[in-house]
Amino acid sequence: MEKDKKIKIFLGLIYLLIIILFLGIIFNQFTLDELSSYDFIKRNSQYLISAKESNLFFASVIFLVFTIIWVLLLGFGTPIFLVGGFIFGKWIGTLLVVFGLSLGATLLYILANYFFKDLIREKFSKKFYVLNEKFKKNEFLFFLIYRFVGGIPFFLSNILPTLFNVKIKNFFFGSIIGMTPQLFIGASLGSGIEKIIKTNQDMPSFFTLLTSKEIYIPIIAFIIFIILAYILRKIFYKK
Repeated sequence: MEKDKKIKIFLGLIYLLIIILFLGIIFNQFTLDELSSYDFIKRNSQYLISAKESNLFFASVIFLVFTIIWVLLLGFGTPIFLVGGFIFGKWIGTLLVVFGLSLGATLLYILANYFFKDLIREKFSKKFYVLNEKFKKNEFLFFLIYRFVGGIPFFLSNILPTLFNVKIKNFFFGSIIGMTPQLFIGASLGSGIEKIIKTNQDMPSFFTLLTSKEIYIPIIAFIIFIILAYILRKIFYKK
C-alpha cells in the first residue's frame, strides 16, 4: 500500500513537471505583448490558414493532438474553440474541438481518478454531495446535463466526476454531446473573427466588430445559451 502511494506521488510530480515545462516553452517563445498584437495575430493567422489549405488532414491531426495535450496538461479549453473555428471554420472546427476537448478531458479524468481521487473527495465531497444521488439515478443522462449547464471551471468539471465514479464511456460520450452546443457557438465566433481579420489590414473598431453578423450572431446565441444554462443549472444543482 505504501509502495503504491509513493509511485502515485512520483508519477504525480512528473506530471506537474511536464506542465511547468510546457508553460515554460510557450512563454519562452512568445511574449504577452506579441500574443495580444493585432499584427502578430494577422501574420500568424495567414500562416495557419495556409497550412490548413495545403494539407487539411495533416493540419487537423496536429490541431487535434495539440488540443488533447493542452487540456491534459492545462485543464482548460477556453481559447481552443476560438482557435479551432478561426483556422478550420465553424463546422470542421467544431468537430475537431469537440472531439479533442472530450478526449483530453477524459484522459485528465482518468489521471485524476488514479492520482488525486482521495484529495478531490476530501476537498469537494461535501459541496457537491447533492449531485451524488442524481448520478446514481441515470449516470449518462445527468452527466450529459452536467456538461451542458456548465457553471464550473472546465478543469474542475473534468475531475469532479471522480466523486461519482462516472464510467469512462459515459464521461467521453456525455462530454461530446453535452459540450457541442456551446463549442459550436465558440467555433462560430472564432470563424467570424478570422473573416474580420482577413478583410481588415488594421485593427477594426469595436463598433465594426459588433455590427458584423459573423460576430454578433454568435454573441447573441452565446447570451441565449448562458441564460438557458443558468436556468437549468438552478434546477440541476437544486438541493
